[in-house]
Amino acid sequence: MPADTPSSEPGPGGTAPATSRRARRAAERAAQLEAELAAEQEVVSTGQLPLGEAELPAQPAEQAEPRELLTEPGPTSRAGRNLPVAIAVGLGLGAALLASLFFRKEIFLALAVLVCIGGLWELDRGLRTRDIRLPLLPLAVGTVGMLVSAYTAGIEALLVAFVLTAGGVFVWRVVDGGGVAALREATTGIFAAAYIPFLAGFLTIMLSADDGQWRVLMLIALVVANDTGGYTAGVLFGRHPMAPSVSPKKSWEGAVGSLVLAVAVGIGFALWCLDLDWWAGALLGVAAVIGAVFGDLAESMLKRDLGIKDMGTLLPGHGGILDRVDSILLAAPVVFALMLVLAPT
Repeated sequence: MPADTPSSEPGPGGTAPATSRRARRAAERAAQLEAELAAEQEVVSTGQLPLGEAELPAQPAEQAEPRELLTEPGPTSRAGRNLPVAIAVGLGLGAALLASLFFRKEIFLALAVLVCIGGLWELDRGLRTRDIRLPLLPLAVGTVGMLVSAYTAGIEALLVAFVLTAGGVFVWRVVDGGGVAALREATTGIFAAAYIPFLAGFLTIMLSADDGQWRVLMLIALVVANDTGGYTAGVLFGRHPMAPSVSPKKSWEGAVGSLVLAVAVGIGFALWCLDLDWWAGALLGVAAVIGAVFGDLAESMLKRDLGIKDMGTLLPGHGGILDRVDSILLAAPVVFALMLVLAPT
């Protein structure tokens, strides 16, 4: 009889070993799941794969083709201007100037009034950065009075109109409200009346002469020559700043260029337009440069105190109205006084 083989079925005493084997397998499976869960949490928190697992190399992303610019910025010069735009605007202003001067003087007078009122508005916008407001209405009325009086009756009428304007500005502001703020804004308004329309009045006095259109055109041409000569020489040869704390881009080399070109323009106007000697034209050129440079520096100091770069943006490539006429305003009384000696009317 063959020997008995061990039975696969657990006997009464084999139940415990089978149960323990199943418990061990369950514990091992639970430990494996816990380890996998811990590894996943480590990847989420650190962004790194656990040891033994290689990270697949990232596929290189396709580089997007550069887009074409919708608009290309205009070319700027070393002095920071958009030169083509500045030239185009300057030519347009020159055409309007010539048309108004040689068609009817009254048209130029009206343009001068509008320019002065626009300059006062720009000055008011700049002063508001220091919480100062100009009384624009009495200043606008006074501007009309000063320029028209200067054109029709001369320097005495200009002085009377300025005094009346100053009084009107003071009374207007004090009636609107008293205190230190009223006094500050009233005195600032009187300064604005002296700075813009009063100085512009000397231009309209010159306009009233028989050859007034040539006198005014000479003044503006001398100021343009000052700007053009100074700009060109400054860009090409500028090395020594004239007033770095006020106008860093203005150089002594540029001042020499301004003098050379302005003297040449002055001599040309003296010989061919005003029937004066050549040396008179040279003096006029020097006088215009002195007044124009001080006018430009004065406005630069004002803008620096106000913390602004330009007084406005009405004239692309030039800035605002005051940025364009600041040199003319201080050159006008200087050239006017010299013309009283060289060519009295």
